[in-house]
Amino acid sequence: MFTGLIEEIGTVKSITSSGDGYLLEIEARAVLGETRIGDSISINGACQTVTQVKSRSFTVFVSKITASITTLGSFKPGRKVNLERAMTPASRFGGHIVQGHVDGTGIVQAVKKDASVQEIHITASHELLRYIVAKGSVSVDGISLTVVSLHDDSFVLYLIPETVSKTIIGDWKPGGTVNIEVDILAKYVERMLSNNKDEHESDRDDALRRKLFEEGYI
Repeated sequence: MFTGLIEEIGTVKSITSSGDGYLLEIEARAVLGETRIGDSISINGACQTVTQVKSRSFTVFVSKITASITTLGSFKPGRKVNLERAMTPASRFGGHIVQGHVDGTGIVQAVKKDASVQEIHITASHELLRYIVAKGSVSVDGISLTVVSLHDDSFVLYLIPETVSKTIIGDWKPGGTVNIEVDILAKYVERMLSNNKDEHESDRDDALRRKLFEEGYI
């Protein structure tokens, strides 16, 4: 599990075909501390298992499935990527619950900059947008971000210079593809509300819906 607070920007060093996927080697420094084979590192929001550790890089195996549903399948040597090690019980929980299980991808629609913030518009499928709410959390390329507003086919982010400087947000351009992981809590709420097995459970779910509405969650 991750928090969505990026520790370091790494660089894709090499990509090598291997069986039913490929080996992805990432140049890094900070995330290598105490990292061992078998540990998990989030690469642009996709949780990957470390298969090799060197003095200034680590390697993961990317399956064809992961490559097909995330942006990892389009990586080239030299590309900058967001990196975060899995959190420990002693970690500060500064972002939100990020599993590293990318739900899909979105497209950067617009980037508007001024002296204090960057306004980013990202289009996404309705399957993803159904779980995204204004003032809620979303992981984009592994970064825990707060949604400012929603449109029919997109959501809007406001990003401060500190966030931009410590992530690859500065590389986002209109037309670019980003990984999206929605808030897992939204999925659990949907599951609870839709799992009506009998009239008694239906009444209970109606009461839960009212409570969630009153508290501003739906």
